[in-house]
Amino acid sequence: MTTIAATAPKPKATSMPARWLGRILSGLAVVFLAFDAAIKLVPLSVVTETMDKMGYGSSETLARSLGIITIVCTVLYSIPPTSILGAILLTGYLGGAIASHVRIGSPLLSHTLFGLYLGLMLWGGLWLRDKDLQSLIPFRR
Repeated sequence: MTTIAATAPKPKATSMPARWLGRILSGLAVVFLAFDAAIKLVPLSVVTETMDKMGYGSSETLARSLGIITIVCTVLYSIPPTSILGAILLTGYLGGAIASHVRIGSPLLSHTLFGLYLGLMLWGGLWLRDKDLQSLIPFRR
């Protein structure tokens, strides 16, 4: 009995420059998210003041909870076997941040779309370094 996986064409390996660009993009996103999580875990006054301005109150408990969620999702993204799950979870997290900025009328390019920029870095970096994702989401020439 032949399975579909046995007859499916194997994706080509990613080139070394593409893999390194993917690692750099992913690394920059991970560094930013780790910093973001760290300032929420402390939490710094700028975090509680910003959360209050966004309508969430200045709750240190909520800030710490968001920091823990950020760390868990970022760690999942950083580990190759769970990187796609981490990217999906971080996409949802960043979507919530975008929605919050839309709700309070933050500047579009600098604040509101920052989550989109970060999400593009996450998925772009993952796509560049993961040949299976490239075969799942191919770009046609």
